[in-house]
Amino acid sequence: MSSARFVRPARTADVEAVVDIQVASWRAVYGSLLPEEVSGGLGGEEARERFREQWTAALESPPTSRHRLVVATDEVEGVRTVAGFAAFGPAGDPDLWPAKDAEVFALHVDPERARQGHGSRLVNACVDHLVEDGFATLHVWVPEADNALRAFFEASGWRADGARREIDMGRLLPMVRLHAAISQ
Repeated sequence: MSSARFVRPARTADVEAVVDIQVASWRAVYGSLLPEEVSGGLGGEEARERFREQWTAALESPPTSRHRLVVATDEVEGVRTVAGFAAFGPAGDPDLWPAKDAEVFALHVDPERARQGHGSRLVNACVDHLVEDGFATLHVWVPEADNALRAFFEASGWRADGARREIDMGRLLPMVRLHAAISQ
């Protein structure tokens, strides 16, 4: 284990690692909740190219200056690598106020490096940036069913705010929105 772990702004050179982590994390979090043809296709080249384009665009032309992508890094056998990432910015839900409500759009850690503090460091970095930008509340959508992502946020004090939705991922996947106050 290295103590040289930190979070920094993502760079274009990180996109491939971000895609790898997204695919592995989605399989770990959503795999049992999705039809096999959907979860099996997550790592296909078509899906990976879509993810590459999404993250490259997020870095090269974010919707606003308050939208960010950060990565958690770690040193493994003398080589610094990306262990996880988070994307965040002003909330987009119509019942939220984008001047004060922010959202974590994605938070994923390589499943092989889970439970090493990377997720907590990523959330802390999100909060630091968002408080500096004047946000008061942070939101995240997670699957309603028991899963590691929801458990992580709830163990950190996040609570459901009553909002629900379903996303179509080959079958309807019920989601709940969690929130946490990040400033007064």
